[in-house]
Amino acid sequence: MKYTAPLADMRFALYDVLNAPAVWNSLPGGEDHTRDLVDAVLDEGAKFCEQVLIETNQIGDEEGCHFDKDSKAVTTPQAFRDAYNRFVEGGWTGLCGDPKYGGQGMPESVGYVFKEMIESCNVAWGTYPLLSAGAVDALVHHGEEWQREIFIPRILSGEWTGTMCLTEPHCGSDLGLLRTRAEPLGADAYAISGTKIFITAGEHDMSQNIVHLVLARLPDAPAGTKGISMFIVPKFKVERDGSVGERNSVAAGNIEHKMGLKGSATCVMNFDGAVGYLIGQPNRGLNAMFTMMNTARLGVGVQGLGLIEVSHQNALAYAKDRLQMRSLSGAKRPDKPADPIIVHPDVRRMLMTQKAIAEAGRALCFYSALQVDLVARAEDAQARKRADDVLSFLTPISKAMLTELAIECTSHGIQVLGGHGYVREWGLEQLMRDARITTIYEGTTQIQALDLLGRKIMGQQAAGLRHFLADVSAFCATHHDHPQAGTYVRRVGELASEWEALTQEIGKRAAQNADEIGAAAVDYLYYSGYVTFAYFMALEAEAVARPSFAGTAEFRDAKLATVRFYFERILPRTLLHAAGVRASAESLTSGVEAALA
Repeated sequence: MKYTAPLADMRFALYDVLNAPAVWNSLPGGEDHTRDLVDAVLDEGAKFCEQVLIETNQIGDEEGCHFDKDSKAVTTPQAFRDAYNRFVEGGWTGLCGDPKYGGQGMPESVGYVFKEMIESCNVAWGTYPLLSAGAVDALVHHGEEWQREIFIPRILSGEWTGTMCLTEPHCGSDLGLLRTRAEPLGADAYAISGTKIFITAGEHDMSQNIVHLVLARLPDAPAGTKGISMFIVPKFKVERDGSVGERNSVAAGNIEHKMGLKGSATCVMNFDGAVGYLIGQPNRGLNAMFTMMNTARLGVGVQGLGLIEVSHQNALAYAKDRLQMRSLSGAKRPDKPADPIIVHPDVRRMLMTQKAIAEAGRALCFYSALQVDLVARAEDAQARKRADDVLSFLTPISKAMLTELAIECTSHGIQVLGGHGYVREWGLEQLMRDARITTIYEGTTQIQALDLLGRKIMGQQAAGLRHFLADVSAFCATHHDHPQAGTYVRRVGELASEWEALTQEIGKRAAQNADEIGAAAVDYLYYSGYVTFAYFMALEAEAVARPSFAGTAEFRDAKLATVRFYFERILPRTLLHAAGVRASAESLTSGVEAALA
């Protein structure tokens, strides 16, 4: 399997479509993040991914991770360890970290571009730094200063890695049922006891220490989610002065044997009185957990994007080379015994679906990352709040849409290759297996939909939606009669109005029957996602038509062809989902018990 970082497309999205430099320059220290510096970082990141990381993907799938029952140790593929060492040596672990703790201070929006490259090359390997980033975010926002000073620099240096330990055998996403206990030991230490499952990177041999962030209950904690606290529990004990001691009483009980992501160690973790420290306030662990979870959810959306991109690249290369049958409109390669399959309309449909989703999804991911930058660094409190509302609103859309569409698009990749796509040698079937988990972990698509409609729309009075639609409306008003993009702009404006109307319709029905939210949620999420993608596609069409656009005519024409394909072939899916939103919950409640008996 091959991969070339799509740097031209990435820079187009970052600079031309989203005008990221203007955002950076508006933030403290942003003048240091020049385009030349960012381009140099992306060039070096591309080299690491193209020359080192892509070679580890199929190796990791074939070798997997191995668990030793006696020592409780997990061995990762040697190629993973070698790549991680190169990653650390290159300083990539601290790319976006706070310089106060040894990071390089680059914007998250730059880090997300690099993340896309990583996820295209090896999603399984990428889980290790992804979980570490979540742990750092939780400590930054909720940890005590001594905790930040001791743990963050070692995670940013790559010396240590992090995990999230949330799920337990008897409860999945319903964390109110968790039973892991935290008993006070004195001097602000606690003994943590319980079992966690599905813990990504819970045990491995790629770092010197592993920092587990664990949800548990204090002895006097109230029942349910209001009684959950979060604790730092390192694999090797860490004192408040930073010294590292003996092995803590936390160990892997087993690793899961999975459909995909075989190089990512997914562990059962047993805590047997392991020594840990409280993060934040007692019984407020969900606040810290959601900080980690939202970071991870955005990262999983980037996983979906990376899988779509690499599947497209390999399917496109095959379609240009594979000879089969003749074009219906006449031979395109009369010098050959048959035409390449890329001449066939439905092969083009599959390839263009991958391409359009990747381009729209890339803009969404990078735009979301710019909101992360604003939330973290903007000096104006109102600007931070607005960005946080928009980011909160877009997170479930990004996570769910890009992962669900990754399954569709990696399936298209297999289909383009035909029988060669189904066998292991070409690598396309691995991409689909790896994609399958992305719609499940860090909150299933259904949970994302409920989060979007139930919490972000109904619970927060649609604050993020209102801000986002204000930007959409302003763009549409400005470019309504644009000679190249006007058709797309007007369609986005129509759909934005329908989006508001659908939201109001659900709100009225839900006031009479709360089940209407659950019945409409997934269709509402898809509808929201396709309209959001359409907005970013219209932005692309306007961007390539500007007099200041410096790209080639071929690049411009390719973008416009992709935009047209999206609006004519993919955006009509909103018709289906709008109908689903408008359907009554009755078809899911009345008589269904008998049908499912």
